[in-house]
Amino acid sequence: MKAIGLDLGSLTTKAVVLSDNNTLLSSTIPSGEDTEQSARAAIAAALDGSLPDGDQYIVTTGIGSKSVTFSHQQKAVTTCLARGVSFLMPSVRMVIDMGAESTTIIKLNKMGRLSDWANHDKCAAGTGLFLQQMAKLMKMPMTEMATLSLRAKSRPEISSTCAVFAESEVISHVHRQPPTPMPDIVAGIYASVISRIMALCKRIGIERDVAVTGGVALNSGLVSILSESIGFPVLVPEKPQVVAALGAALIAREGITAGVRK
Repeated sequence: MKAIGLDLGSLTTKAVVLSDNNTLLSSTIPSGEDTEQSARAAIAAALDGSLPDGDQYIVTTGIGSKSVTFSHQQKAVTTCLARGVSFLMPSVRMVIDMGAESTTIIKLNKMGRLSDWANHDKCAAGTGLFLQQMAKLMKMPMTEMATLSLRAKSRPEISSTCAVFAESEVISHVHRQPPTPMPDIVAGIYASVISRIMALCKRIGIERDVAVTGGVALNSGLVSILSESIGFPVLVPEKPQVVAALGAALIAREGITAGVRK
């Protein structure tokens, strides 16, 4: 029997499939308007185009988790993140999950279970969507921005807590005479995002080891500034965007083992 975890976000839908022999398959696809269709497509992508054969137990998480009628159980994303990270990196005690619309910080106890959490979702200025907006403003791919930031010699302050006003600050740096160097502007953008993340971290207390998950964790420039701000290197899983889906799949496997569905 396959244990399947689905993490249904606003930008991407992630699937992780655990088979009887512990083979782990995963996929990340853009989320469509039909949440259930996206869920089926993500499972099919993880299975190399094959549709599930009916012999599976499915746990969903994320903002669209309740819209999947064929799921057997829904779990909070904080619980799934804790389970997934603990499986991949047992030493981790704190997770910074940077998603499209929110940033979530969780703390784990020595058993790898959720002990505390905090999140930021009131403004786009600390999220992946904000970084996408900035990439369009700078007229360059996000991967290029990440590389560019590593060459920065300074970080101009982008102080606004509102995404709209932060965009205006960036535009002023681009058009001033002389213009602020592009690497410095990008580093300033990343530093502004990190400042909001650090406020959340300090609210619940920083504890090593720290892992970064979510699609934004693939941004090497931002992760570098985050490590500097925290004071030690943060850990990034090989596929940081599927960690919550992995946690959901692990919970599904526990359900199978416990005989929830035979």
